[in-house]
Amino acid sequence: MSDVKISYYDGTKSVKTIVDEEVPYPDGKLIVSRTDTFGNMTHFNQAFVDMSGYGEDELLGKSHYILRHPDMPAAAFADLWNTIKKGEKWKGYVKNLRKDGKYYWVYAVVVPNVRDGKIVGYASVRRKPSRTKINECVELYKTMLAEEQS
Repeated sequence: MSDVKISYYDGTKSVKTIVDEEVPYPDGKLIVSRTDTFGNMTHFNQAFVDMSGYGEDELLGKSHYILRHPDMPAAAFADLWNTIKKGEKWKGYVKNLRKDGKYYWVYAVVVPNVRDGKIVGYASVRRKPSRTKINECVELYKTMLAEEQS
């Protein structure tokens, strides 16, 4: 267990206790959430609540980045935002941080919600990732983080 300072893209900082323990993704479940155009959560399903470890009142209206694990490189989220702001679908593997400091991996697909030709928010659907892909991402993300910190 260790305390880590996390800096988010909007300049917000927080200190989170990190527990190096993976919570297995639940078989047969999809984790779903929707956000506004700024990434603030407007809707989520029960699987999202259960896996995050937060209560619904702690999630609604909060930035999705509260789930950002410090092992995730900033470049991954920059790519996500650049892609979805252009109105395109993004997909990738993400290590999320739970409220209790443990983590879980997801395979995420994020799509813009478009009404009358305008992006009004985003939807993300996550499913269980393959262990092979997780292992590849662990190594890739370590390299990316090292480059970001040098």
